[in-house]
Amino acid sequence: MKRTKIIDIFRARTFGFEVNVKGWVRTSRGNKQVTFILLNDGSTMHSLQIVVDRTQFDEALLRRVTTGAALSVTGKIVESMGCEQNADLVAKSIEIVGDCDPVRYPLQPKRHSLEFLREIAHLRFRTNTFGAIARIRHAVTYGIHSFFTSKGFVNIHTPIITASDAEGAGETFRVTTLNLENPPRNSQGQIDYRRDFFGKSTNLTVSGQLEGELAAMGLSDIYTFGPTFRAEKSNTSRHLAEFWMVEPEMAFYDLKDNMNLAEEFLRYLLNYTMSTCMEELKFLSRRQGEEEKNKKPEERSMELLRKLDYVQRFEFMRLTYDDAIEILQDLEPSDKEQFKYQIQYGDDLQSEHERFLVEKYFRQPIIITDYPKEIKAFYMKQNPDGKTVRAMDVLFPQIGEIIGGSQREENYDKLLNRMKELGIPEKEMWWYLETRRFGSVPHSGFGLGLDRFLQFVTGMSNIRDVIPFPRTPNNVEF
Repeated sequence: MKRTKIIDIFRARTFGFEVNVKGWVRTSRGNKQVTFILLNDGSTMHSLQIVVDRTQFDEALLRRVTTGAALSVTGKIVESMGCEQNADLVAKSIEIVGDCDPVRYPLQPKRHSLEFLREIAHLRFRTNTFGAIARIRHAVTYGIHSFFTSKGFVNIHTPIITASDAEGAGETFRVTTLNLENPPRNSQGQIDYRRDFFGKSTNLTVSGQLEGELAAMGLSDIYTFGPTFRAEKSNTSRHLAEFWMVEPEMAFYDLKDNMNLAEEFLRYLLNYTMSTCMEELKFLSRRQGEEEKNKKPEERSMELLRKLDYVQRFEFMRLTYDDAIEILQDLEPSDKEQFKYQIQYGDDLQSEHERFLVEKYFRQPIIITDYPKEIKAFYMKQNPDGKTVRAMDVLFPQIGEIIGGSQREENYDKLLNRMKELGIPEKEMWWYLETRRFGSVPHSGFGLGLDRFLQFVTGMSNIRDVIPFPRTPNNVEF
């Protein structure tokens, strides 16, 4: 008999038909006459209750039905007498697909800490929490492609291996086939990358933006979506060494167009996720409330669904960097005491400043624009004042920056001069500069970190819990 997924049984809301289900045992309980098995196959938050008449089955087989074991069960769907689900399955046949050692199996029917589950990442997909997060991640990924496809964008696969550093941060992972114990050297004693696989120094990409700009100069509206890498030795709850970015680039877009698209995009993703994953979001909201029940009221997070609705309902407030700095500097001394970092003009905003502006001052999402050029990337379009650039950061409650972007500098001379100021080699970026010579147009783009966005949507406090296999300093186990 063809397998039926558990979610389809619950959706059908009909009874009396025979099905075959396959999944993993969550719990098994009962008495000498009847056993109740909760079986989950990952298709839904909810497990299907299998009702087993013990007199109809071999005891040796039933002893193998332990938590974690994989089963194939055939039987009739009947209306459930319980309140959890609308259907039970009365077992006709049970096959043990995969035995599970009950002594060594670490996922017991109890609450496990997120820290412990990170240590068994190969099994955490079987928990409700990580099953919910995985399904939400899939829905958001689908929503990203759906949004841009509906607007006529073209998805471009940009390279993971590159010779450029889009951000100029220098915190990249090297890619090489050279013998690290005895690399070839040139006459100056430096490593001779001409003898490496690509004939030059290469690294894992920190962004697909630069290549995305090239595509936008012929296709108008494109987006990249793939893994990016930062060799930043940061062990915070907001940083990963490998993470996923979606980066649209649009020809003939100015900064205002860019902000409008970013706001529309975020609203679409939130609406799509809430309309397709409400069961998962409700579960994660309850989980968050349970996690924070011992905190003081003022220290608790906003309830998850209320937070998502909050961002949906309010327009995104727009202000300049100068305005934001003025607000922060004009606060009463008692208000400033809450900040670990005091801010001066020219400083980059810290997460605590961003969250204060969003959560306490404006009480709505905000977009900050026109940052000093010294704290932004070389490719951002310079304003007439010569001091600021047409950058934008979208800030959300409880997470801070969710999107960063800008109008790009389309003027060849201004871009070249800025590169010289920052010591970016012209000969290595000739291809990027040439787009400013051959039919250059105003263009803009932004980047959304998928994992940061998922942190916001799921309410998870640590970014390592929204990606299946986190890569962080000293952590590449799975």
